[in-house]
Amino acid sequence: MVDVFVSYKAEDRRRVAPLVDALQADGLSVWWDAHIGGGTDWRESIQTNLESAKCVIVVWSRRSVGPHGRFVRDEATRAQRNGTYLPVRIDKVEPPLGFGETQAIGLTGWTGERDERFDVVSKAVRAIIAGEQAGSHAVGDDDAPRFSRRAIIATGGGVAAAAAVGGFLWLRSGAARANSIAVLPFANLSGDPAQAYFSDGLAEELRAVLARITELKVMARTSSEKVRNDDIQTAAKTLGVGTILTGSVRRSLAEIRINAQLVDGDSGLERWSEVYDRPAGDALSVQTEIAQKVAAALRVELGGGAAKAAVTGSSHNPQAQDLYLKGKTAWQGNPTVERLRQAIGLFDQAIEIDPNFADAYAQKAVAMLVYTQTFAANSSDHARDVTAAEAAGRKALAIAPGLPAAYVALAIARSARFDFKGALADFATAFGDTGNGSDAVAEYARFLAAIGRERDADRWADRGIEADPLNPRAHQSKIYALFCDHRYGRAIDASRALLRWSPGRSSTLCRLGDCLMLTGKLDEAAAAYAKANVDYPARIVGEAILTARRGDRAASDGAINRLRALFGDNADYRISAILAQRGDKDAALAALDRAIKVQDPGVIALPTDPFIDPLRDDPRFRQLAKALNFPR
Repeated sequence: MVDVFVSYKAEDRRRVAPLVDALQADGLSVWWDAHIGGGTDWRESIQTNLESAKCVIVVWSRRSVGPHGRFVRDEATRAQRNGTYLPVRIDKVEPPLGFGETQAIGLTGWTGERDERFDVVSKAVRAIIAGEQAGSHAVGDDDAPRFSRRAIIATGGGVAAAAAVGGFLWLRSGAARANSIAVLPFANLSGDPAQAYFSDGLAEELRAVLARITELKVMARTSSEKVRNDDIQTAAKTLGVGTILTGSVRRSLAEIRINAQLVDGDSGLERWSEVYDRPAGDALSVQTEIAQKVAAALRVELGGGAAKAAVTGSSHNPQAQDLYLKGKTAWQGNPTVERLRQAIGLFDQAIEIDPNFADAYAQKAVAMLVYTQTFAANSSDHARDVTAAEAAGRKALAIAPGLPAAYVALAIARSARFDFKGALADFATAFGDTGNGSDAVAEYARFLAAIGRERDADRWADRGIEADPLNPRAHQSKIYALFCDHRYGRAIDASRALLRWSPGRSSTLCRLGDCLMLTGKLDEAAAAYAKANVDYPARIVGEAILTARRGDRAASDGAINRLRALFGDNADYRISAILAQRGDKDAALAALDRAIKVQDPGVIALPTDPFIDPLRDDPRFRQLAKALNFPR
C-alpha cells in the first residue's frame, strides 16, 4: 500500500513529475502510472493502486477537465467515495461539475521548489493519511510568482535564449514562427526505464516524417530533448516555435498505446489529440497517421508523395524497427568508441532481419564514418571502414532513392576519398535548399568552411542553429566557420558563450585555445587547452604548437611522437600543421605529402586551416593543393 496515488492526464506527465519527485523527497511513497511494468495489465494495476492508496492527488489541468479527461474524472470519483481525494490544479481551470466542493490547491506555474504551496500540499496529504479532514488548504495562484526553468538557466549563464554567438546576439524572441513545430520526447509509461529508447525513438521518427513537409519548420532532436521537462508554453517560447507535439507511449508484449497531442505553444491549449491502441510493433503506421493529423491541424499539405517518402526507408518488421531505434539511441549525442561499435552492431542485426531496411543501412554508414574519422588507428583501417560505409550508403539509396541520410553518408565517404566535388553535390542533394531540422546540417557547414566556402558555411551554420538552437554541435559549426575565415575575435566570443552553457566540451575548449594562441594570448590558450581531455587530438596539436612558441622544442617533439603512437600514419596532417607553425617548412611539406597519399581525413581542411598558413606561399604547397581539385 502506497501513501499517495497521483491521478493526471498522461499528456501532463512532464508537468506532474516535479510534484512526484518533491513528495518522494518529503518521505512519502508515491504511485503513478510510470510504475506500470512492461508486461503488466495496466488497467488492473491502476485500479489496485487507486483503491489501496491512502491519499489520491487529482491533478486538474486544461487537459484533465476537457473531454478527453474521463479517466481522471473516473479516478477522482473513486477517490471521493473512498475519502482519499485531494485536488490540485496546474492550470487556471475549474474542476469538473461534481468536484468543486473541495477547493483545489493552486500549483499554476510551480516547477518543483520547496515553497509555501508545496508545504500546503504536503500538510494536506499527511492529514488525509492520518484520517483527518484535509480542510481548505488552497493557496491562490493567480498572483503567485511564475518560475521559469528557462529563466533560471539563463540567469545562471546556461542555455540562454540570448547567447552571444560569433559576435551577434542570437535572440529567440519568443515570437512563435508560423508553421513551426517541436516534437518533444514522448513520455515512457511502460514502467521500464530501458524502454525509453522506444518512446524517444518514436518522437525522432515523427520529426523525420514531419521534416519532409516543406511548409513546416521542425525543431531538431537535441533542442527538443533539452526542454523535455518544461511545461508546453515555456518549451515553445524557449525554442521559438508555434506548436508542440507531445505524448506518451505505454508498451507491453502484446499491445502499444500511443497518446499524441498537438498543443498551441502560446496558449497551451490542445489543437488536436488522439489515442492509438495497436498491436505491438505497429508503431510505423501510427507515425504516418499522426503526421497526417498534425499537417491537417496546421493546415499544411501532406500529399501522397510526401507521405510515401516519409516511410520509404523504414521497415515494417517490428523487431528490425526496435533494433534500429536502439542503435540510434546508442550513439547519438555521445559517440564514444564503445557506443559507436554497439550502434553498428544493432544496425547490422536490424539489416539481417530486414535486408531492405534502407534507414538502417544509412545510419550504419554514418555511424561507421563517425567512428573511423575520429578513432581509426591507421590509414588502412580508415580506408577499409570508408569502403564499407560507402557500400552501406549506396545500398540504402538502391532501396530508397532520395533518402537524405544516405546522401549525407555518401558525402562524408566521398570527402574521405578526396572526391570533394562529389561530396559537395551529395550534401546539396541531401539538404536541398532548407536542411529542415537535420542534425547533419552542422556537418555540411563544417565541410563548406573547410573547403573555403566560409560565407556559405556561415549561412548553413545559422540554419543549423535555428533548427537546433540548444545543440552545441550546431554552434560549434559556426565557431569553426569563423576560425576558418580567420575571424578569431568572433570565434573567441562564440566559444566562450558556448562554454557558459555547455561547459567542459574538449572540442570547444581546444578551438578557443587555437584562436587565443593565434592572437598571441599564450597563457589564456594554455589554460583553455588544459581543461580539455588530455588525449583529445586537438589538445595535443595545440599544446605542441604552444610549447614550440615558448621555446620548448623537446615538449613539442614529444607531442608529435604521441600523435604518431595514437594514430599511426593518420597523424601526418596534424604533424604537418605543427611543423608549419614551428617554421619547419620542408618537414611540414613532406608530412603533408604523406598525409595526402594515405588520404588522411585531416586534409579536407587544407584550403582554410590557419595552422597551415605558413606553407601557402610555397610553390610546392600550391602544387599539392592544386592536385586535390577542391571545388571553387
